[in-house]
Amino acid sequence: MYTSLQSNRPVAALRALTAFALGLVMLVVSSLAAAAQGRPDSFADLVDQVSGSVVNITTNTSVAVSDRGPNRGNPLEDFFEEFRDRNNPGQRERPRRRGSALGSGFVISEDGYIVTNNHVIENADEILIEFFSGNELPAEIVGTDPDTDIALLKVESDSPLEFVPFGNSSAMRTGDWVMAMGNPLGQGFSVSAGIVSSTGRNLQGVYDDFIQTDAAINRGNSGGPLFNLDGEVIGVNTAILSPNGGSIGIGFAMASNVVTNVVDQLQEFGETRRGWLGVRIQDVDPELAEALGLANANGALVTDVPDGPAKDAGILPRDVILTFDGVAIEDTGQLIRVVGNAPVNKAVRVIVFRDGGEETVLVTLGRREEANTPRPASAQVPQGPAQSDLMGMTVSNLTDELRAQLGLDGDASGVVVSDIDADSSAYDKGLRAGDLIEEAGQVRVRTVAELEDRLDEARDAGQKSFLLLIRRGGDPRFVALSLDEE
Repeated sequence: MYTSLQSNRPVAALRALTAFALGLVMLVVSSLAAAAQGRPDSFADLVDQVSGSVVNITTNTSVAVSDRGPNRGNPLEDFFEEFRDRNNPGQRERPRRRGSALGSGFVISEDGYIVTNNHVIENADEILIEFFSGNELPAEIVGTDPDTDIALLKVESDSPLEFVPFGNSSAMRTGDWVMAMGNPLGQGFSVSAGIVSSTGRNLQGVYDDFIQTDAAINRGNSGGPLFNLDGEVIGVNTAILSPNGGSIGIGFAMASNVVTNVVDQLQEFGETRRGWLGVRIQDVDPELAEALGLANANGALVTDVPDGPAKDAGILPRDVILTFDGVAIEDTGQLIRVVGNAPVNKAVRVIVFRDGGEETVLVTLGRREEANTPRPASAQVPQGPAQSDLMGMTVSNLTDELRAQLGLDGDASGVVVSDIDADSSAYDKGLRAGDLIEEAGQVRVRTVAELEDRLDEARDAGQKSFLLLIRRGGDPRFVALSLDEE
């Protein structure tokens, strides 16, 4: 027995040594992987670094309430309430009640400028800022921007305040670590961490550029900062996607590169002053690109040019904006953001694709907030009963009766789509009965005969697709249809 134990000792030792070495290798590999991902062992140091700059925001609002009786909500009660107010204007002063809301924000300068969401402080009579230290200060509104849901506040402090810098949101990549801090559900200062789930998200606004994150964001986090691992603000927590009002790991923070531009304007002017080009535009799909002679389906197609900077500079409908002030334009959303971020009255070079070639136009931008975009007048249309079936559509001349039915101006011109085959490519492209065809093959048409002539010319020229400019409810849009379909 003794001999047997002695003979097994080297084997057991070798096994133990092998297991230890394997564990060590796995630990090293795990550590290297974590280092490669930039994963912190803890967020505690980052919290200590930035917490003094994050604030809780409480607002108080005085709102009018109804003093109706026990039948409140009854339609008859609503009617008589309105009747009494109409016949006794100014004689009944409604009672008011106090409402409060909670949100978050962060200090961006030692002299007391604070960023939050506009919806956190909207209509507030009083705004109270609570700091991580427990100190409280009243705040005044410097300016707001509902388009990006950003507000800038100011507090007066006897001593310099801790503040945090903005970072470059464009440098953030999907998968990068981020940390959110704020006042979720009124629970006070709270921290959550996660990763960037996606970038460049658009929710509803024309200037949207959201970072999506799975860091827990709840009600009360609105207006709070989203940090990178260097303690820089790369987003302002604004919205969540949730069926129950709580975090399910889909939160959105307005990108810092949008916020900084807005904050700079609010700080300087107390309002936003966005650049205005003055065009109506649509995206370029492959069919439109082929019809226009573009090599690639990118840029922003100009559908209308009302009075404004673009018209003054010579930009025309059917131009495709390829670059704006040196920035290559991929789609309409990018053009809107780039123009909006440009200074008012700045002269910029715009490269457009026109009639098979590129042209450079110098445009002096106006101000978006002062823009007036009336619809351009169209030529008077000759009357005629002509009607025809083509490309899956039934089209008719525009008569006074059709103008009245469609709610068109008296000087509107074009050919009306009176019916459309649901199995046609025209229907698939979005055309519907009631649409007004204003141009065909980049030439204005006023009768069915003119539309048919343009189609024949396109077929004789060997074109594969045909460009229509349609207008629906005052909004113009280009549509490219295949000429293979009758």
